[in-house]
Amino acid sequence: MVITFSPNHSAGFGLVLFGVFALVDGAVLAWASASRLPGDGRSRRTGVVQAVLSVLAGVAAIACGGIGLPAFISIVVAFAVLAGALELTQGVRARGRSPFARDWTTVGGLTLLLAVAFLVTPPDYSQQLGGVERVTGTLDASIVLVGLLGAYLAIAAVFHLIAGLSHKWGTAAPAATPDGAPHA
Repeated sequence: MVITFSPNHSAGFGLVLFGVFALVDGAVLAWASASRLPGDGRSRRTGVVQAVLSVLAGVAAIACGGIGLPAFISIVVAFAVLAGALELTQGVRARGRSPFARDWTTVGGLTLLLAVAFLVTPPDYSQQLGGVERVTGTLDASIVLVGLLGAYLAIAAVFHLIAGLSHKWGTAAPAATPDGAPHA
């Protein structure tokens, strides 16, 4: 929400917001993976690795806040590729064994899509505003990329909310038992 309602879409602002998101995400993921995640040990370990990755990306983003657009692109792409691939792999491996497999696969793919969006946006993009409304200003790569980060975070947040409520209320597809029969 901060990105949506802030007029500042500079790369430095994006780095700070991404850093805060990654630190909070890493802390919550570490806690949930170590203490709350049901299932096999592989899923727990993968969650802890992803938490460490998030914390490292958050620290790097906050530490590089003054560097600007190259750091913003590099840190977000590195995080998105590593975390997305890890989560997607975790989801694919857990198919049929975990009720969270579909969610991990979806968020992993969405995170990889964030990396692709950052990579295809030219860092030197700059377009003068104007048109019928005669708006003055410039749309540049940092505005586009901070907006893309905000869109990713909004979509992921809504998805996690819906998935969490689905699991809480039992509307998610139940995992099969070892003999292949659904739970009663």
